[in-house]
Amino acid sequence: MIPKSIIITAGGFGKRMGAIIPKQFLLLDGRPVLMRTIERFLAYDPTIQIILVLPSNQFDFWKALCVTHKFEAEVEVVKGGKERFHSVQNGLKIARGKIIGVHDAVRPLVSIEVIERCFEGAEKYDAVIPVMPVVESIRQVGQVESVALNRNQFRLVQTPQCFKKEVLMTAYKSTFNENFTDDASVVESIGFPICLVDGNQENIKITSPLDLKMAHVFLENE
Repeated sequence: MIPKSIIITAGGFGKRMGAIIPKQFLLLDGRPVLMRTIERFLAYDPTIQIILVLPSNQFDFWKALCVTHKFEAEVEVVKGGKERFHSVQNGLKIARGKIIGVHDAVRPLVSIEVIERCFEGAEKYDAVIPVMPVVESIRQVGQVESVALNRNQFRLVQTPQCFKKEVLMTAYKSTFNENFTDDASVVESIGFPICLVDGNQENIKITSPLDLKMAHVFLENE
C-alpha cells in the first residue's frame, strides 16, 4: 500500500457558532468533532500519517481532550499559520506520504468511500477533489444587476483534497495569493488539472449551530 498522509486543518472559534470553544472541539454526540474526523481516516487506513495543524494556543486544550476522551491515536500536531495556506505549508514540512490529502477538521462525516476515491484517484490523476452537484438555482451578482447561471456547470467543493506529494509540495512553494481558496486552487495555479470525484451529502462543514444539528441527524442515520 502506498504510504499516505492527511493534513487536518483547524481554525479558531468561528463567528457563526457563538461557542466559547473552537468549533472543532465541540461535542457531536458526546465526542469532539475533531476526533470523529480523525477516526474516519484511521478507519480507511490505520497506517495513515495524521498531521493536525492547530493554533498554538489550542495545543494544551487538545491534549486535555485526548486524556478526557481516552483518545490514543498517533497524531502529529503542528503549529498553524496566519492563513490556511500557511498552515498547510507547515503541515507539509513533516508529511511522509507519497499521496497527501488535506481535510477540514470540521468535516467529521466524510464517508470512507469518498476518502478512498480521493486517495486512490490521486495515484492516477495527480490531483483529486470531491464535489457535489448544485441543487439550488444560482445567480451571479454584479454592481447593478444579477444574472441567472446554469447550475449544471458548477459543483460544490468538499475535502479531502488529495495529491501526489511532489505536486502538492511544488504548488506550496508559491507565494500566497488571496485567490487561493483551497488546495486545488493552489495546485491549479501551477498548471495541474484537477480531477473531480463524487463527494457525499453528509460531508458537511460544521460552521453554524444548524450544521451541528444536521451532523447529529446524519450520524444517527448511519
